[in-house]
Amino acid sequence: MSAELRFPFSDSRVRDERPSVAEQSLAVARWCARRGWPVHPLSAGLKTPAANCRECRTNPHPSSACPCIPAGRWCHGFHAATLDQNRIGDWWGNHPEYGIGVSCGPAELVVIDIDAHHADPPTRDRILPGIPIADHVDLTGLANGFHTLALLAALRGRPSPADDETTLRVRTPSGGLHVWYRARDGRRWQSSVGSGRGRALAWQVDIRAHGSYIVAPGTTTRHGTYTPVGQPRQPAALPLWLAQELERTGHLPAPHIPAPRPVPPRARQAVLAAGGGKDRKHVLAAVLAPVEACGQVAAGAGFSDALNRAAFTLGGLVAAGRLGRDEAEQALREAAVAARPGQTRRIEQIIRSGLTAGQEKPLHGGGRRS
Repeated sequence: MSAELRFPFSDSRVRDERPSVAEQSLAVARWCARRGWPVHPLSAGLKTPAANCRECRTNPHPSSACPCIPAGRWCHGFHAATLDQNRIGDWWGNHPEYGIGVSCGPAELVVIDIDAHHADPPTRDRILPGIPIADHVDLTGLANGFHTLALLAALRGRPSPADDETTLRVRTPSGGLHVWYRARDGRRWQSSVGSGRGRALAWQVDIRAHGSYIVAPGTTTRHGTYTPVGQPRQPAALPLWLAQELERTGHLPAPHIPAPRPVPPRARQAVLAAGGGKDRKHVLAAVLAPVEACGQVAAGAGFSDALNRAAFTLGGLVAAGRLGRDEAEQALREAAVAARPGQTRRIEQIIRSGLTAGQEKPLHGGGRRS
């Protein structure tokens, strides 16, 4: 067994022997599958999925409609990933030169992909999306994802995930690092790989979760081997602070936005205190106050719930004819963006959901729903 890996492969015949290429690739694939991480082949020497069959290449179609996957073929990359040990034996037994990819979503993995590419840093507003970096902050020497992730962690008073010795970390051939974590609470974290500028944790830091795959440790490409760092061979649970940052930067899909709740008495009281909806300026100020208050803290404070309640309340006033929907949307948007810069996508989803639900139950000046 390779001294660099030291994986506890039970299917190695002699633990101290260096395995052949065929034994190594098959052993790594089986090891991953036993941990509940579905695997799929990568092209020989590359970190990209093995090619589709001729039929799939010439007649494009969605993976859900492909007959190849049920038939045991690896078409469509991570969509074909499997835990089936017989299928794994067929794939890597016949193609030991193939690398191993792990489908992150079904494996309930969140992998922090830190790059160390040589490139000029972007503008300050793109180094840590949603977090302004003042001009007086000296960024001399900032050159890669290790630096930006360390900066984010320092701002939160936490150690950088790159230095997390409690979890599986894998050095990449290009000098980057993959930090593996287990998803908490069954939340469906989304990948930032391939999302353009829609989701980003930091410059040169990608997230691999649902909708992407990660190269398994022990895989060798033409550029080198993905080599574990330190002792842990299992992912630790995703740190809470990092989960909060992923939520802030849009790595959760719409279904995880809290469902709109009935307007609590304090919201009705706010409307009444502001004139029962007759004075729009005072009503908006009263309803949006909890949203604006969230801007006084960097994270937490129940921002999603506060925005949800405000949108639900204003939706009720829109339905009662006391406020225009465009005016409500604009007021909610301005307050929310000011409180949580960089969360535009999530903010828009919460506003639409809350307003729509609120409009089903008009909120009249007397505080009663019709």
